[in-house]
Amino acid sequence: MSDVMSAVPERRLLSSFSDYAGAQAVVDRLSDAGFPVENVAIVGHNVRIVEQVTGRMTSARAAGYGAASGAWFGLLIGLLFGLLSPGPVWLWLMLWGLVLGAVWGAVFGFVGHWATRGRRDFSSVQKFEAERWDVMVDAEHLLRAQSILGSTGGSAATGARAAGATAPGAAGPAAPTNPPAPPAS
Repeated sequence: MSDVMSAVPERRLLSSFSDYAGAQAVVDRLSDAGFPVENVAIVGHNVRIVEQVTGRMTSARAAGYGAASGAWFGLLIGLLFGLLSPGPVWLWLMLWGLVLGAVWGAVFGFVGHWATRGRRDFSSVQKFEAERWDVMVDAEHLLRAQSILGSTGGSAATGARAAGATAPGAAGPAAPTNPPAPPAS
């Protein structure tokens, strides 16, 4: 385990976002500019999983979902076999694949739901949410990343954290910055 920990490079904060899409957009801008994005990480802080219940799951609904997915699979198999067959036989193979796929999908969907014995009678989708998303860059690539973002439309940093801050747990100071200019009179 110590080999894995020693292989992780020192990373610095490039920018921070309240949503994942913003962090993803910065990495995309870096990639478009030819930056070695294998030196970038998107780190979520205070991450939680949110499971949104989308509806009640009944045996009939499970069979219906199974039939729909089975029909697509059967259609694909029928198409593959149909491409290798001569004449109008391919149409019949696709049709039989669709029907048999739907039937077997419905059976497996029903049996799969029945096997849970009512322990999970709902359908849901899960997603990750975080308080903030930080774009971290290996320390030796930080200045180049900052210059790319600076030349493509201003600073990408948002919120209270500024680009170049040291990541929590990382050693060493951030990249040097110039002191603020005196106010004009």
